[in-house]
Amino acid sequence: MKKYISPEIKALIKRKLNKISLKSETEFEKLKLIPRYTKTSAVIDGFKLVIPDSASFLFMYDEIFRTEIYKFKTNNQRPYIIDGGANIGLATIYFKKLFPDAEIVAFEPDSYIYDILESNIKSCAFDTVKLIKKGLWNEETTLKFKSEGADAGLLETINKSDNSNSHDIPVTSLKPYLQKPVDFLKLDIEGAETTVLKDIAEDLENVARIFVEYHSFVGQEQTLNEIIQILKEAGFRLYISSPGISSKSPFVKLTEYCGMDMQLNIYGIKQHK
Repeated sequence: MKKYISPEIKALIKRKLNKISLKSETEFEKLKLIPRYTKTSAVIDGFKLVIPDSASFLFMYDEIFRTEIYKFKTNNQRPYIIDGGANIGLATIYFKKLFPDAEIVAFEPDSYIYDILESNIKSCAFDTVKLIKKGLWNEETTLKFKSEGADAGLLETINKSDNSNSHDIPVTSLKPYLQKPVDFLKLDIEGAETTVLKDIAEDLENVARIFVEYHSFVGQEQTLNEIIQILKEAGFRLYISSPGISSKSPFVKLTEYCGMDMQLNIYGIKQHK
């Protein structure tokens, strides 16, 4: 189609895109000056977004839109994507920009963050995005949740060292949402990933690509081996990186954040036999 577009139209499109880019860069500079956990808003890439915490937003934006950690290719014009741990909606927005006709189901349990997620998705005027105000677990029940105010809220049953800001949230099994082919499953659910993966192990046959953010908590048993075993048995070839919490000299000093001492990004690509 590009060869049928006149040079004048191409130049106009380029100018508009450059204006959007310049505006976004100005907004990023402003966000760097805002104290943590201060609710604000900004126009980013042409979308007006509500932001509960500038520091976590800038980190997530860099990962999702610049590094493109969730980028994938598919011949499916309407890929089915599950966003487990949607937070304020950046991954969902990225997926819809990548695949405008994608069907997306997004889960977010934190009431405060969910309201922001809902506002952001409405602002983008996306179709075929279903938001679910629940956490992911291995059953339909209610659990205690500790809200951090940004991107690190977690279930009290996962880290019991601090029960401040704790309140009840509904949680659900992911099994009903995996009964048809899934093009991409994202699980960034702050420590619930092992429990959820054990629950859906038999349903992973329907998943073509999976992203799991693994969280290791200080003083608690590590379950990385269980996650790898589940994914390998499901037929995924794995690739792992550590862009988040990592210790440069772990024999001497461990880096800790919100009770965690390690984070890993695990990518699984289904191997076709």
